[in-house]
Amino acid sequence: MGPPAEWRDEFAAELSRVSWHRYPDRAATELRGAIAALHGVSPRQVFAANGSNEVLQTLLLTYAGPGRTVATFEPTYQLHAHIARLTGATVVETDRRPDFTLDPETAVDVIERHRPMVALLCSPNNPTGLVEPESTVRAVLRAVPGLLVVDEAYGQFAPWSALGLVGDDAPLVVTRTFSKTWSMAGARLGYLVGPTWLVAELDKVVLPYHLDAAKQIGGRLALRFVDDMEARVKTIVTERERIVAALDRLPVDHVPSGANFVLFRPTGIPGRSVWQGLLERSVLVRDCSSWPRLDDCLRVTVGTADENDVFITALQEVLA
Repeated sequence: MGPPAEWRDEFAAELSRVSWHRYPDRAATELRGAIAALHGVSPRQVFAANGSNEVLQTLLLTYAGPGRTVATFEPTYQLHAHIARLTGATVVETDRRPDFTLDPETAVDVIERHRPMVALLCSPNNPTGLVEPESTVRAVLRAVPGLLVVDEAYGQFAPWSALGLVGDDAPLVVTRTFSKTWSMAGARLGYLVGPTWLVAELDKVVLPYHLDAAKQIGGRLALRFVDDMEARVKTIVTERERIVAALDRLPVDHVPSGANFVLFRPTGIPGRSVWQGLLERSVLVRDCSSWPRLDDCLRVTVGTADENDVFITALQEVLA
């Protein structure tokens, strides 16, 4: 499901009026203003970049690096640790509980022992889909000596957001993307909301004119269609719960999800065999078995109602 047809028409019309011989707005003023209005914050609290990965990269180039430590809680989004290492930082990886939830006491202990300059939480977590409780985020925020980054790439699908905790008095940022709920993965646009003093530092580190004119237009126009986005999210959440109900009737274990996907593990047959069986029925899911602690795990992304019907039927046949 892509953006609304009206967005496509408005995007094409504005592109036709771009002065391509001019550089884009270096500060992405209108885009940052539109994002700020969406979240009820100041534009000075918004930083936008080429996908949330560049947002994370800029954060870690600014606050991590050689001689500094970054904390992650595994399994989680693999690029957190990867980008941190690329900056030269030392990464401390701590395992979550067997059910993939994060023990807040363990997290606080790790932070107090290693004193990371940056701690990273992903909520809903990728690849498990688990949402971090507000109490856990607050506990980590109180303990961290540097910066807490809450990656909410799938945040609109979850029941709560850490955006409400952001302010100039807290070393907290929340990152978001246009790729998921806005259905604009092809645009490669992400952003964060954080303290004004932090955004000012990021503006010093990021390359000049890093956001092209088309990306700024596309993101700004998308924010005119909030109702469409919210309706799409509601539909996906409803379909996600229908998939979960089907999994409850099958020989699989699955992780509670607050995202647009569900992680599950077959209990009587190797995960790779299930993946192959689904593929033979023209259904492609993600094989997560190569990730640490995710042996035999598969991840299905919520599709349209018809696509989900095909997945459920195919999975029932493979597991029969």
